Amino acid sequence: MKKSLIALAFGAFALGAAEFVMMGILPQTAAAMQVDIPTAGHFISSYAIGVCFGTLMLVFGRRIPPKRLIILFMVITMVGNLLSAVSLNASMLIIARFISGLPHGAFFGTATLIAKTVADKGKEAQAVSVMVTGQTLANMLGVGIGTLMAESVSWRLTFALLAAWAAATILLSLAWIPEVAAVKDVGLAGQFRFLTKPGPWVILGAVFTGNAGVFCWWSYVSPWLQHVGGYAADIVPFMMMLAGFGMVVGGIVGGQITDHWRHAGTAAVGQMLSGIGLLLVFLVPGSYVSCALFTFWIAFGLFFISTPQQLLMVEAGKGGGELLAGAAVQVAFNFGNAVGSIVGGAMLSLSNMNYHFTALGGLPLAVVSVALLAIYSMRHETNTDAIERMREIAV
Repeated sequence: MKKSLIALAFGAFALGAAEFVMMGILPQTAAAMQVDIPTAGHFISSYAIGVCFGTLMLVFGRRIPPKRLIILFMVITMVGNLLSAVSLNASMLIIARFISGLPHGAFFGTATLIAKTVADKGKEAQAVSVMVTGQTLANMLGVGIGTLMAESVSWRLTFALLAAWAAATILLSLAWIPEVAAVKDVGLAGQFRFLTKPGPWVILGAVFTGNAGVFCWWSYVSPWLQHVGGYAADIVPFMMMLAGFGMVVGGIVGGQITDHWRHAGTAAVGQMLSGIGLLLVFLVPGSYVSCALFTFWIAFGLFFISTPQQLLMVEAGKGGGELLAGAAVQVAFNFGNAVGSIVGGAMLSLSNMNYHFTALGGLPLAVVSVALLAIYSMRHETNTDAIERMREIAV
């Protein structure tokens, strides 16, 4: 494996853990900040809103070489997590989470470009999936370990360690990421030219609705596991590891299929899997076995779609908008997260804290996402570039 991809995966790990660990430690942070669970959902939303605003850094940093951008993003990640670790009240934690989210979308847009550039011909999707694997490993190990530390020591230690991880990523990036040329400078307006076509908006709409649907449930997965599945609080970290394992497997499988089939078609299949999982979460009463199965199932679908959607947008932005297009996926993803956590919290309030109803709130959004991806695949992927993606094999 190329060392540059490992460095990028380390950065993706730091950001993925910072984003998703809050779902596992929500009860502890809510208690420490003296707020209820629905209000604590704002700790999730503020990160996602930071992602949306942070993407603007790429608009003004288009002339900066990608390697320097990656290092800048990791510095901001380190600072945001340090502030989270020392937050004194809910307002301060919301601000710290906002800062932590600022580099997220910009990082993944830039990292996708670097991964595609250093990849062997015909293996671009697999190279991107290696980078994304850092984010999925964060969910398998980082979120689980962070949740365990919150249970046994302190949730503050989780953010302190994430800050240290970001610092280590800076060193790896300096040593291993090659100097990749900056994207073609087409001016301020030229970066947004790809958005004048309908196709990218369909993709972004699918990313937004799909993730909003899943995050209606996922934002409250920790209390869901306890109230519906009957799991003790000290078992939840291991269930988060199970979810992370599902994300790792989903990301790898999705990357493999994407290199050999339609990108939007692959994403539609993954989104459909997540939608079916949400339906079952609402319908099935809940037990140890069923909740474990659904946790793995929906997590698998959530990251099965990550690589194809990332590549779809980078390809849509060819000609100077690649970085912004790649980051736009993360903006839509996290905007969906923010809306999903708000809708999920509203469903809890309306249903008198019935955690089955978080999945019901997300189901219609997941259905819309599948429809959008299917429409895009049928109308815009008639040419799958199969010839261009073929590679010679010597026998």
